[in-house]
Amino acid sequence: MAGNKPITQITIIGTGVIGASWAALFLAKGLDVVATDIAPGAEAALRDFVHAAWPALERLGLAPGASPMRLVFTADLTEAVKGADLVQENGPERIDFKKKLYAQLDELLPFETIIASSSSGLTMSEIQSACPFHPERCVIAHPFNPPHLVPLVEIVGGAKTSEATIKRTAEFYASLGKKTVRLHKEVPGHVANRLQAALAREVYHLVGEGVISVADVDTAVCWGPGLRWGIMGQVLLNHLGGGQGGMEHFLHQFTGPMTAWWKVLGTPELTPELQQKLIDGVHAEVGSRSIDDLAMERDEILLGLIELRAKAEARA
Repeated sequence: MAGNKPITQITIIGTGVIGASWAALFLAKGLDVVATDIAPGAEAALRDFVHAAWPALERLGLAPGASPMRLVFTADLTEAVKGADLVQENGPERIDFKKKLYAQLDELLPFETIIASSSSGLTMSEIQSACPFHPERCVIAHPFNPPHLVPLVEIVGGAKTSEATIKRTAEFYASLGKKTVRLHKEVPGHVANRLQAALAREVYHLVGEGVISVADVDTAVCWGPGLRWGIMGQVLLNHLGGGQGGMEHFLHQFTGPMTAWWKVLGTPELTPELQQKLIDGVHAEVGSRSIDDLAMERDEILLGLIELRAKAEARA
């Protein structure tokens, strides 16, 4: 694989929530973006999203030449991928769909073009099995929603993904200010979603058992450990939790209680009754606020946290 060609033109396949957010980010970084989606009204929805996201991206800082005018839309896949240096694929989470699409892309694209999937849980080994020509340039680049704000990108190669692709992909996203993590093994759901799923399992269990209300469990998460997780990861926080003795003391002190709790963590069944309890609880918590209101609240606080962390990193 040619690893020295600059990545300046991006093709976005699928312009739903994730694809539109990626498009806004790439445009803000001064890249040319060609987007494609066959859904009715997709172009208008994409341009509306970029317009709405632009003030936040301006606040974070635009790259030279950044402009929404560098966005081109076409419903034709063949036309969309012409000249692409990297394809960011955001199609449905169905392996049959992915394999059919990747077989097309493998035939259409020159060997040096990276094909990066935003898949939240499918494995690249299975996806790239449909590529007879250059499976080595296919890779998972899974973002966290919304990608134009949240820095995390999980990079996972398949059985046939080359090290050159992994390296070039990681360098590209890092150049955009993303925080990349590499998974050395494929696991369903990757890492960040598995961590979310683990927490959700216990949250749903506690609500289902009547231990706590939906509103109070959300308060417990976001005003307790969630605040700390916005600053440091779990293991580093454990290191701090050990005081001057650090991680060594933490493990000595808390291994017994922690592993005892593990043994009684819940394995809830999402029955219709529990689902309704969660639905009723969250609507009571939300009150009159709309989805758009909640998203604006989330993004405003998220922007502040990102800016604060950027200042801290600059001082380090």
